[in-house]
Amino acid sequence: MPVQDSSSTYLEQMTALFSSAASYMRVPVLLSSGIAAVLSSVLYFKQKTLIYPSHIPSGARTDVPRPSHFGITDFEELMIPTPDNEKLSAFFIRAPYLRSRKNLTILMFHGNAGNIGHRIPIARMFVNTMSCNVFMLEYRGYGLSTGSPDEVGLMTDAHTAYDYLRERAETRDHDIVIFGQSLGGAVAIQLAAKKQNDEKLVGLVLENTFTSMRKLIPSIIPPARYLAPLCHQVWASDTFLPTITELPILFLSGLKDEIVPPSHMLRLFELCQSPTKTWKPLPGGDHNSSVLEAGYFEAIADFVENLDTKSEKEKL
Repeated sequence: MPVQDSSSTYLEQMTALFSSAASYMRVPVLLSSGIAAVLSSVLYFKQKTLIYPSHIPSGARTDVPRPSHFGITDFEELMIPTPDNEKLSAFFIRAPYLRSRKNLTILMFHGNAGNIGHRIPIARMFVNTMSCNVFMLEYRGYGLSTGSPDEVGLMTDAHTAYDYLRERAETRDHDIVIFGQSLGGAVAIQLAAKKQNDEKLVGLVLENTFTSMRKLIPSIIPPARYLAPLCHQVWASDTFLPTITELPILFLSGLKDEIVPPSHMLRLFELCQSPTKTWKPLPGGDHNSSVLEAGYFEAIADFVENLDTKSEKEKL
């Protein structure tokens, strides 16, 4: 994969890739109630395959772009063990300049398709615009990681990644911002709810995520709306988010999101009990193109710049 000069070119290529795969997540309303009933049953029993399409786009389990493909030279490729004996692929990308934010690491959780390599253009923008480190975790059953995905497993992976950063000599003193997109937002919310009292966790950024999987199903899979209460991959962000009371939160909402209705993000913002919460609407952003909207990275940079980090407290 050749190196391009423009960060926007990387982002455009990434959003085009995921936009072409987005139709997988949407199932049209069927006119025949009999067919709808049959399909609904199939959807219920195959819900893990539908919720975690780690094989999409084609080659996603084997073809993982590396940071060097995007002009990044200072990075590590890692394989991290979990407590239940899976191995998680990850990238650690270092800040390129000796600036005040070199002591900050963004922990990235991606959406439900593709792999961490497909999100490197976003990480590259973080590194270049905020001069921070970025840790990109690959969930079990995705990319080069072992295992198969489910809610319990992904949360084990999230805790494994966070604990790794807290124990690694290079990052144990870093402030951490958790960033989650779509499904990754649900992962980020649960992790932040558990870790919010850790002084090193200083912020949470959410993009185009949902209130719960059960409440999302009627929008993306209409024939399965009556089976939504039986969905065992719950991801109840609307339950966990109100328990986060110690952490600033930034909400990035693409108002043309065709997968997760923007009302989900607005509801999460309304439920948020954080003393510092910021709403950033992206008027032209759909589920995968919000990163291309004007002000997207500026909003994150401003949010991070205004965080009351541990390093700043020590200067007082």
